[in-house]
Amino acid sequence: MAAPDFWNDQDRAKEVIGETNRLKSWTQPWSALSGELDDLLEMVALLEEESDPDLETELTTGLARAEKGVEDLEFKNMLRGDDAHRSAMVTINPGAGGTESQDWAEMLMRMYTRWGEQHDYDVDVMDVLTGEEAGIKSATLEIDGQFAYGYLSAERGVHRLVRISPFDSQGRRHTSFASVFVYPVVDEDIEIDINEEDLRIDTYRASGAGGQHVNKTDSAVRITHEPTGIVVSCQQERSQHKNKSKAMKMLQAALYQKAVEDREAERAELEGTKTKIEWGQQIRSYVLQPYKMVKDHRTNTEIGNVDAVLDGQIDEFIEAYLQEAGKSQ
Repeated sequence: MAAPDFWNDQDRAKEVIGETNRLKSWTQPWSALSGELDDLLEMVALLEEESDPDLETELTTGLARAEKGVEDLEFKNMLRGDDAHRSAMVTINPGAGGTESQDWAEMLMRMYTRWGEQHDYDVDVMDVLTGEEAGIKSATLEIDGQFAYGYLSAERGVHRLVRISPFDSQGRRHTSFASVFVYPVVDEDIEIDINEEDLRIDTYRASGAGGQHVNKTDSAVRITHEPTGIVVSCQQERSQHKNKSKAMKMLQAALYQKAVEDREAERAELEGTKTKIEWGQQIRSYVLQPYKMVKDHRTNTEIGNVDAVLDGQIDEFIEAYLQEAGKSQ
């Protein structure tokens, strides 16, 4: 980076800076912990010579802080996959059940939006299709920031909600499902071969709640990759060109993830451990009635504060899953 001609190749320079930042995200916490440990050892030496209540308090606080730093670094060590450092594309689809499931899908969309905001990630709604009565028929979020995919890959699967339906006049308990798919956002340095002849591109008028923000032209874009059947769409921008550009980005991410999953499926099939994400195979249940509890069925992690979970506080589930996955690797 100190070379005089470093900025002559802008694209290469950005790649180097990105790699440097990823390496610093490992070396800087380690250096900070090492320095803090030296300071704590000096405190121990001083306390061995002479008792000092204030210094003892500072030592206790420092030890707790250092222990937390080690735990954070050990946890981060689980995010060592090839794509863990990337931003994430999150797609949410309701299951059968009409308005009830569509409302649940919107609750999940809010949960991941709040999670992203709490971690200082940029959250961009790439596409959302609202339901007729309430909720959403589908949504795609881009959560931009380092390791967003590494964390959110733990959320891939079917999420189950049990509650007294606000849409049931008889106040009966309903069970709803929604699926969450997570893809790594593909950087420009990764080449995804997309043949234009394989694409069907449709334009349509963006949907909305009405008023001045509803597009008056066919600016929304839907792209179908015919060989795989993958469909992506974007309607958030006023410009058809911008919507097409974002939709292509979504398609690249989906095709990249499919290639990764195909490789994993081939390996799993050889190992005889192939599993599928499908309805009835929920990874987590959110129960609001007759009691309140969120349980992750993969790790048996349980949290009673459902409101906090639905407000984006899902780190405990993510960490438990990544720790469990790390043990099996």
